[in-house]
Formats: sequence, C-alpha cells, structure tokens
Amino acid sequence: MSNVVPGRFSAQIDESFVVFLIGMQVNNIWAVNKWLPTAQAMGPMLNVLHKYPDKGFLGQESFFRLFPLCTMMTTYWKSFEHLEYFARNTDDPHLEPWRAFNKSIGSDGSVGIWHETYLVDAGRSESIYVNMPVFGLAAATEHVPIGKKDTARHRLGGKQ
Repeated sequence: MSNVVPGRFSAQIDESFVVFLIGMQVNNIWAVNKWLPTAQAMGPMLNVLHKYPDKGFLGQESFFRLFPLCTMMTTYWKSFEHLEYFARNTDDPHLEPWRAFNKSIGSDGSVGIWHETYLVDAGRSESIYVNMPVFGLAAATEHVPIGKKDTARHRLGGKQ
C-alpha cells in the first residue's frame, strides 16, 4: 500500500495523444506452443519502447483475466505516426513476431489477438485517480493534484 498516493489527482497532457489497447486470448489452453510465443513477444517490444523514448511510447498498464485466459494492455503514444512506425519498422521488435503469429497461428482459432486505437485531441481527455498509485495516463504523462470540487466537465474545459 506504500505506492498509494492519498488524495485526488488527474493526468495533465496538453498535446494530442493516442490510446492503443492490445490483447491476447488463449482459446485452446493446450496449444502452449502457439500462445506462449505470442505472449513472450511483448516483453522485448516493451524493453525497446522504454529504452528509446524517442519512439513516442509514453507508457502502459497491463491487465490479466483467468477465464478464459486473456491479457490486455493499455498503451499511450505521442502520435499515431509513432505507433504505426514502430509496428511497421523492420528494425523494431514488432514486425517479425507479427509475421510469426500469422505463419504459426493465422486463423486456426487457438489464439486470439486484438487491438483498438483511439486518437485523442488535445484537451479532449479527462481522468481522476483517488487514493491510487500513480496510474494509467497520469503515469504516462504528468500526475497532478485536483481540487475536491473539480469535476469531469471542468477537467474537459467546461465550467464547474
């Protein structure tokens, strides 16, 4: 509980950004030879993204569900161009695992993967973290205190 920051906080970001959700679902638990390499591919990608901030990666939060076995990661990026470049660049550790997934698994149904991309214009996001560790968008950008009477509408630029 030592990571908990008592009080009310929000994320401060003044530029446009991207929220990219990505996940994997194990549809056949016995197909370990298919889902384990897929799961293991994420670590090297994150290592590169954390090591080279100029790639535009701001941060991430990971989530896990047991039944059915499923992972989800919320990631934050400076721009869609940064995200797309990382996904397509042959020098980055994404393209080869993506090709391996398509070759090994394709549409056999053993492992599911998905992603969703959201482009967020500057001033069009809102967040609140009460008695939480520095988390989510606030961990990826700037964690700032807010007043007790501050509202979601106010954080989105409206009147209180």
